[in-house]
Amino acid sequence: GLIVGGRLADWLGRKKIFLFFQGMAAICFIPCAFLNNSLLIPRLLILSAFFLGAAQPASTAMTADLTNPNNRKAAFSLLYLGNNIGFAVGPLIAGFLYNNYLMWIFLGDAATTFASLVLVYLFIKETLPSKEKIEESFKLENNYERAEKGNLWQVLWKRPRLLLFTLISLIYSFVYAQTTFSIPIQVIELFGDKGPKMFGVIMTTNALVVSCLTIIIISLTHKIKPVLNVALAGALYAIGFGMIFFINGLPWLLFSTIIWSIGEILVTTNTNVYIANHTPMSHRGRFNAVIPVIMGAGFALGPLISGDYIRKYGINNIWPVIGFLSVVAAVLMYFLYFSEKKRKKF
Repeated sequence: GLIVGGRLADWLGRKKIFLFFQGMAAICFIPCAFLNNSLLIPRLLILSAFFLGAAQPASTAMTADLTNPNNRKAAFSLLYLGNNIGFAVGPLIAGFLYNNYLMWIFLGDAATTFASLVLVYLFIKETLPSKEKIEESFKLENNYERAEKGNLWQVLWKRPRLLLFTLISLIYSFVYAQTTFSIPIQVIELFGDKGPKMFGVIMTTNALVVSCLTIIIISLTHKIKPVLNVALAGALYAIGFGMIFFINGLPWLLFSTIIWSIGEILVTTNTNVYIANHTPMSHRGRFNAVIPVIMGAGFALGPLISGDYIRKYGINNIWPVIGFLSVVAAVLMYFLYFSEKKRKKF
């Protein structure tokens, strides 16, 4: 979905592709409300996931098109905050509806999606750069957002810093994957039958931190370069995840959760900003399709590699490794920042 949507967003237009694929995803939810326990439901949900994936690059490209380096961080931070509020409220409503009103989960999802599409249709113009704007951008020098000629890989290769940022971010996603894999195993190891409940408390703490502190963290770090903020997030990951090695009680687990959750805020809000600032306007859809796939490889490999390590050496011994990887990622990201700073001096 990402690959298809990214290519079409650069060819046909961001708004058109977003409205079409997001609308198709919503349409897939409607029959699910009336199919009861039919095997068609998972197939429709898989299809809707494809459509949602195809809409994502267009959405991110539109945000980049509508912003500039001065207000981009605020825009992505606001979107991140809105997503987290939705993720917090959505499951709460679904929990009340699940047993007796399951159909309304699907219908409600479709209705809210269509409502958002109406707002986009009415208030946002097509943001795909015109041929004139693309031609004008060719004259710009030392501007990472100017249009480029060539296919995706040719253009990405011309931006080695963005490529390095993407590869380093793969380590970050590997580390963050532990929140849904190694941490649940750890809490069961510590609390036994109470483990699932304790994990719920940890994830609720995470949701509260990202919902309540996003604006504060962004206001404190808005003058810091995005790549340096991501390096700082790596240090917070190292502390937050690494300290779990020494923890045997819930209070300190919650403290570690607060630390790595602040790191999550910095990573999520600044990663999109860095990518947008280094992506040519002519390739934004494709870049925002391929780069998340590369980064997501870390999240996909995290459980596989960590699971094998935990089986051999035990759950507690995974945390020094995760802490070390976080330090490595933070140092690499700082060197990337330093190289960019040095380049601008010359």
